Amino acid sequence: MMIKKTIALLIFSLVFLGVNAQSKKKRGNILYVLRMEYRDRPIDEKVKAHLDSLGYKVTLVDQSAEVPKANAYDLIIISSTVGSQDFEGKYKDVATPILSWENDILDDMRFTGRNKDVDFGEVTGEHYIWIVNAPHPIAAGLPAGINSVYRKDQPMGWGKPGLGASIIATIPGQPDKAIIFGYEKGATMDYDFIAPARRVAFFLDNTTFPLLKENGLKLFDAAVNWAIAK
Repeated sequence: MMIKKTIALLIFSLVFLGVNAQSKKKRGNILYVLRMEYRDRPIDEKVKAHLDSLGYKVTLVDQSAEVPKANAYDLIIISSTVGSQDFEGKYKDVATPILSWENDILDDMRFTGRNKDVDFGEVTGEHYIWIVNAPHPIAAGLPAGINSVYRKDQPMGWGKPGLGASIIATIPGQPDKAIIFGYEKGATMDYDFIAPARRVAFFLDNTTFPLLKENGLKLFDAAVNWAIAK
């Protein structure tokens, strides 16, 4: 009887591990674009480690790398450590979902208009956000209104997206400054540009990922999940 129970337990464990490994495998392949030789790379490594822990397969590449063909990856992440003047709109046309938190390329990537501090920019210190579209999946089930996402005041990137965007959250008291927003594939972005795939802008800065509270991390995970979803 004991032998049968042991065999049954072993079979169950193998099946569970197989299903778990299969589910992780299905999370998707992410290309993570950053500036490799930069002082803030350890923060990018922490973001990668977090995504790895969720079951994604993450590949780091320097901003100088060639743009991959469509469908080579399930998601492209563009870190704010890229040099915006060199990077510009390099990945704008790729038919792969993109998540970025570099506010200085929002215009080049057609997320917003072109005028810095008018159409896009950064607030130097804030740890609250105002969720305006709670039913959207990127809102991660958090309630509408004020939510605290950082442990203390930190920089937050913002933009004024085109009419085709879904705005998820803004800076409290400044409804014209969206800090989380996304475009569906086929939506009209700024400059009348049609989104080749899903696009998401997020509020992180170079060094702020480790400072996210539970709510902030939920929003980040939800943004990745929505962007990469088939």
